[in-house]
Amino acid sequence: MAPKRRSYQASATPITVFAHLLFIAVTILVLVWLIKFREGLSFTSDNKLKLFNLHPMFMIIGFVLISGQAIMAYKTIPATRTRQKIVHMILNLIALLAGIVGLYAVFQFHHDLGIPDVYTLHSWFGITTISLFTLQWLFAFFTFWFPATYSARRVNFYPWHVLVGMVIFFMAILSAVTGLTEKFTFIGLKREQEALIVNFTGLLVFLFGVSVGFTVLLPTSY
Repeated sequence: MAPKRRSYQASATPITVFAHLLFIAVTILVLVWLIKFREGLSFTSDNKLKLFNLHPMFMIIGFVLISGQAIMAYKTIPATRTRQKIVHMILNLIALLAGIVGLYAVFQFHHDLGIPDVYTLHSWFGITTISLFTLQWLFAFFTFWFPATYSARRVNFYPWHVLVGMVIFFMAILSAVTGLTEKFTFIGLKREQEALIVNFTGLLVFLFGVSVGFTVLLPTSY
């Protein structure tokens, strides 16, 4: 008799742990870059570079990383489905608010220095991503939380919510990476410590996006 084959199934748990470690690493790299190499952070300083620095901080840490955590909430929080949905919704709202603040910082910086707005591919991706993210959040709120919404409509909308949400998330990853590349070019970095930090930040942001994508595909172990 032939031996029975064992069935192996990958779990999302190791990937979510890896994603959380990437979250911490990216946060540290961004803060070290902006505080040590880019003169710091401030809404009110006369040094307008400090105002601009709020843009990558809020967009990478606040928007990209927090929205990734919102996606993983269904795999990292051992709670009821309703509580997972609440955490998912709140984290996405925090990410949206952070994205709005990040946009304000860069638009105010451009206004103060007389720089044109929305003229690069990065800015096109960024504006499109924030706009779609806002529409996605509002539509999901009224679909999944509004009492008058029919349950059948919720069921039919759910797969599209997941698909569109992941597309928007990867657009956010793309926006972050193109933004880092754009800044790298604008300030003329070469082979130096700051260049390594910016490049590693972009690489880890990409890996974070891939990790979040895998957590959606893989089952939980609890």
